Amino acid sequence: MKTVLRTDITVKDVCTDFNYSELEGKGLFGLSGTLTIQPEYQRNYIYAESRRDEAVIKSVLRGYPLGLIYFNKTGVNDAGREQLEVLDGQQRITSLGRYITDKFAILDTSGVPQYFSGISQDQKDRILSTPLLIYVCEGTESEIKDWFKTINIAGVPLNEQELLNAVYSGPFVTKAKEVFSNSLNSNIQKWSAYVQGSANRQDFLATALDWVSGGQAADHMAKRRRDDRVTDLTRHFTSVIDWISTTFPEVEKEMRGLAWGRLYDTHKATPYDPAHVAARVKALFADPYVKSRKGIFEYILAGERDQKLLDIRVFDESVKRSVYAEQTKAAHAGGHSNCPICTAGGNSNNSKIWGIKEMEADHVTAWSKGGATAPENCEMLCTIHNRSKGNK
Repeated sequence: MKTVLRTDITVKDVCTDFNYSELEGKGLFGLSGTLTIQPEYQRNYIYAESRRDEAVIKSVLRGYPLGLIYFNKTGVNDAGREQLEVLDGQQRITSLGRYITDKFAILDTSGVPQYFSGISQDQKDRILSTPLLIYVCEGTESEIKDWFKTINIAGVPLNEQELLNAVYSGPFVTKAKEVFSNSLNSNIQKWSAYVQGSANRQDFLATALDWVSGGQAADHMAKRRRDDRVTDLTRHFTSVIDWISTTFPEVEKEMRGLAWGRLYDTHKATPYDPAHVAARVKALFADPYVKSRKGIFEYILAGERDQKLLDIRVFDESVKRSVYAEQTKAAHAGGHSNCPICTAGGNSNNSKIWGIKEMEADHVTAWSKGGATAPENCEMLCTIHNRSKGNK
């Protein structure tokens, strides 16, 4: 890959004709229209989320270096000018362009917000005349993408989906980002009830791909890289969301981030009564012995059989020791085992006294049948019988 160091490009140059749109995935442009600031494989703009945009501007005002920036030469336009795209430095350049076009303010030493249009002329000149240290790279697509994958952008590493977007860039990624990486999409608020993360960091796109591909997102993207439609992706994602909202009429914060794609594939053909489901969710949420509220939804979908999903509160050690002592005392006095099931079984262990480490606490009346996790509903069983008892 060929690289040429450029030191003649200033902030003013790179921000000439800067065009910033809130519609992510459409690309940002500068350098008099010859520079694509956000190629399709680049991440969305995220600096505003952590006030890094303000740090960029203050660094320039204080004369601190912004670090190396890399452009990729993609061709030459009709006027003979190089067509470039940002390989590394998108977040910094976008922060500069947004500030110069009054998209955000920085705080001065007194804590007063200052937009670019309101700062002194000498400060404006300092920003605009700042030279940038830019390497212009030229190479094959694979060389450029391999280089892009190695870059750590200003201390914010690319996440898995951002890397996949780079590797499989093309019409499919562009169209998919228009839908799932657009923070202005009116559906984001609804999706956020069930999907963890943000549109800017590609979390909705990653989830949609995971759901439609059964966990094989890279394979799905590779096969559809040149597709200019994402109908199947959006249709499947919408089907899952609609199924969730229909099955569970009430939205709970614990729904966010669950493996809804897997649950949809497993249970979509099962008929559910939404009113009954809502009542069961409410009852389980109110149950003081249910420790995992996130597990409630899969527990209900799967027919309320797997109590491990709920992490039912167990008996504490003091209760176990107390019940063990009572059962063992009675066993010595009666000449039988301290495990009630061994005693009743008439087997070779019907008089065996088990050590406390050989026994486990169990509900006399199962939790699912209304039994409480309380001392009066606790009995100690030998490990063999407790694990074979199940939910009886």
